[in-house]
Amino acid sequence: MTMRPEERIVELGLELPEVATPLASYVPTARSGAYVYTSGQLPVVKGELTATGKVGAEIDPERAAELAKVCALNAIAAVRAEVGELSRVRRIVKVVGFVASAPDFYGQPQVINGASDLLGEVFGDAGRHARSAVGVAVLPRNAPVEVELIAEVE
Repeated sequence: MTMRPEERIVELGLELPEVATPLASYVPTARSGAYVYTSGQLPVVKGELTATGKVGAEIDPERAAELAKVCALNAIAAVRAEVGELSRVRRIVKVVGFVASAPDFYGQPQVINGASDLLGEVFGDAGRHARSAVGVAVLPRNAPVEVELIAEVE
């Protein structure tokens, strides 16, 4: 018997957070047909941004990958809030990760692996997705990483 995504999250020692309140004029998710689009998720835990700064300067890449995992967990929570339960997710279709990068940092794909790996652990094969990992000068609230995703749902 296959484990439900919520059960996998518990097995991983994680807990789905409350959906973060938007920082500006947008909603956490938008649904169009069978697709749920999340807004960009920051590494926020219990309402607090867990780190600030540029990856490759103030934040090392391994820590940044952990922060990307937090972002992905927040995106999963937003999807669940939209559809009711995660077993309704057919597939994670696309992930876009933004990494606030020092000028000489080029490891954005490895940072966003933190998010991609968590999605694979939670959703199995349905968590495999297309992806972009983009280096940027700055992110909201000086966050080091931001992740958004598109999920196909029942």
